[in-house]
Amino acid sequence: MRKLAAAVAAVLTLIPAGAAQAGGRHDTITIEGRQAERLDRGLVAVPTPDGVLVSWRLLGNEPRRLAFQVFRNGRLITPRPISGKSNFIDRQGKSGDRYALAPVGGRRSHTTAWDTDHLDIPLQKPADGDGYTYVANDASIGDLNGDGQYEIVLKWDPSNAKDNSQSGVTGEVFLDAYELDGTRLWRIAMGRNIRAGAHYTQFLVYDFDGDGRAEVVAKTADGTTDGAGVVIGDAAADYRNAGGYVLSGPEFLTVFDGRRGSALTTIPYEPARGDTCAWGDCYGNRVDRFLAAVAYLDGKRPSIVMARGYYTRTVLVAYDWRGGELTHRWTFDSAIAGKQYEGQGNHNLSPADVDGDGKDEIVYGALTLNDDGSVLYGTGLGHGDALHVGDLNPARPGLEVFGVHESKTAAYGMEQHDAATGEILFGQQTGLDTGRGASADIDPAYPGEEAWAINGAWNSPTGWLYSADGTLISNNIPAANFAIYWDGDPGREILDHDWDPATSTGVGTIGKWDPATETTTRLLTATGTLSNNHTKGTPALQADLLGDWREEVLWRTADSSALRLFTTSHPSRHGFTTLVHDPLYRLGIAWQNVAYNQPPHVGYYLGTR
Repeated sequence: MRKLAAAVAAVLTLIPAGAAQAGGRHDTITIEGRQAERLDRGLVAVPTPDGVLVSWRLLGNEPRRLAFQVFRNGRLITPRPISGKSNFIDRQGKSGDRYALAPVGGRRSHTTAWDTDHLDIPLQKPADGDGYTYVANDASIGDLNGDGQYEIVLKWDPSNAKDNSQSGVTGEVFLDAYELDGTRLWRIAMGRNIRAGAHYTQFLVYDFDGDGRAEVVAKTADGTTDGAGVVIGDAAADYRNAGGYVLSGPEFLTVFDGRRGSALTTIPYEPARGDTCAWGDCYGNRVDRFLAAVAYLDGKRPSIVMARGYYTRTVLVAYDWRGGELTHRWTFDSAIAGKQYEGQGNHNLSPADVDGDGKDEIVYGALTLNDDGSVLYGTGLGHGDALHVGDLNPARPGLEVFGVHESKTAAYGMEQHDAATGEILFGQQTGLDTGRGASADIDPAYPGEEAWAINGAWNSPTGWLYSADGTLISNNIPAANFAIYWDGDPGREILDHDWDPATSTGVGTIGKWDPATETTTRLLTATGTLSNNHTKGTPALQADLLGDWREEVLWRTADSSALRLFTTSHPSRHGFTTLVHDPLYRLGIAWQNVAYNQPPHVGYYLGTR
């Protein structure tokens, strides 16, 4: 574990790359016509067997061949400027060395070399409750204070959190904001009228009004206490029934200030609960299935999308946050649109510009809505647990969607379809509740992303592995949870965990699929960490947080006293702009924490062929 002093020094010496506004606040930039974050270089230096790997961001509004100089302890160590990539191996470097980076003739950013490949971010764990403790669960990122650096918003789940199908009273849910050095900015206590579990609190962290600082948006209730200590609604109200469900009382949507955690506005939550039974059961399971996302519905600025229901009735509502006010944009309700659109949602969703008009649609699973909230198409394949949207097959124009489906009688238990039209491109009739599926370029012999799904239990090593053109490659598959850009080539690696059924926990891992042996070769075992969300093995967050275009991973430590941030120690000869300046990828980070977490995808093809 890194010493706290070194961790603090490594983070606090980062210097923003852009010009700051008055008071140190950064404005936004425009990428592909869209509002985007103005970020610093994300400079990081980590030890490797061959020296120190120094890596940094190439920003989305910069030339791909922009040249950089690297300095160690004040001395220039790259007489020939580096261009075409954004990492450098300093073979004479060592832990504790001070590095500076600058575009030729530009402003310098600074950092201190870590003494290992990870950074521990200390957390302030909530006090234990009556018979339960707390676990650091899903996280998201945003520039909360406008300094050009990402802060982390973390959800704390009690150990007695429940799936909606399970009865029982749960402990309280908390949202915390942290700097990368562990400084806690605020804590929001969701209160007794917000139940704990994967389907209840879907929080969005994003700069919705374009002032250079991210807001936090979440469903709240009577008794929620904001980061300034102000209670929303009636602090004494308790609407929990004997089964622990909250099926009465007001529901709210609150926009919180990212810097202080204070509530900026609170309105009645839409879609409203209404008649519990109208959502598919009367005991409280399907009525409280929530999803949320950020989408550029006008093609220029981000909107808030809140959703309720997907097993039967499905409702999505879109808002804009402008000038300190929430403005309703549109509502989609399957009860109005037609019963054929009921039961077509996933445990996840993905906004994406699927029709190429510059505006985002909402891929909700087997149902895709247009940017105006109207139906674009439905495949009729029903509910599913996993969803991947991106340029999965570069041989075809536009984007594709890969998903798995729960119905044992569906024509396809796994399939890929055209994201704009819903046309099925290939698939497999599995005859199963196909619960896991993934898409990533893991085999350089085939162009595009491979897609695979499990045959049986969540950890089945067999299933169906297809190429992007629908060729069945094998019935042996890697883990079907997350995939990550890690080792330096443009293909993706397998992010998973070593599951221990005795303790129902797993240690985080990264491995590389070997097509020749059809096995996964271990690259990283994140000793001392645990994955989240049981067998799903998800990290707290996977994102391009620092350094070049490769992704970082946040896992919780075993005791949830810290988030452990891992960054790659592999050099790369490839140079790409930071992934968070790709519109589709950045929105993927915003929805990654929602329900059944999924890995983000870029909106262009990034792979080996």
